Amino acid sequence: MKSPAPRSRNVLLAVGVCSLFALGLPLGAEEPKKAETLPSPASAPAGSGAAALERLKALAGDWVEIEPKVGEKGAVAVMYRVTGAGSAVVSTLAPGTPHEMVSVWHRDGNDLVMTHYCAAQNQPRFRTKAVPANVVAMEFDGGTNVDPAKDVHIHAVKVELLGPDEIRETWIGWKGGKTEEPPLVLHLKRKKA
Repeated sequence: MKSPAPRSRNVLLAVGVCSLFALGLPLGAEEPKKAETLPSPASAPAGSGAAALERLKALAGDWVEIEPKVGEKGAVAVMYRVTGAGSAVVSTLAPGTPHEMVSVWHRDGNDLVMTHYCAAQNQPRFRTKAVPANVVAMEFDGGTNVDPAKDVHIHAVKVELLGPDEIRETWIGWKGGKTEEPPLVLHLKRKKA
């Protein structure tokens, strides 16, 4: 059998090294110290991004509107799912419709951050540092394809946990550099299997 050409060997070597990194196998370098200082979800203080992410992870499942605004009665309005080995939460608003939008929530140090992939073709980013009990409130922290001084975009998001099977999402729009009224408020209950 003929051995691979030098270029093919280099490609195979690169793929192999990338695979080791992806699997988290050590290659002789120490893990960064910063990772050791982050609170684990179980020991996270109530006002931290880790605690907020844990609250969002508990929402995994399908949610229907109590008073429909974005879909038909009984249709799933929002889906939450946990991904990335528990490191992120994906929420899908108006799933399966032409206006479907996705938000990805994850930690950045001790903060909770989120990117919203909007039907308006922009991607605002959000960040929170103070997280009161049973509320995840996010504020605009930049984005792509959006000029906050003039473009229509979501500028703030709040998820209120009213109970284990009931939440209220408030989406604050922004237009021309100021709040667009009224906000979109979704009162949701968990869909039972």
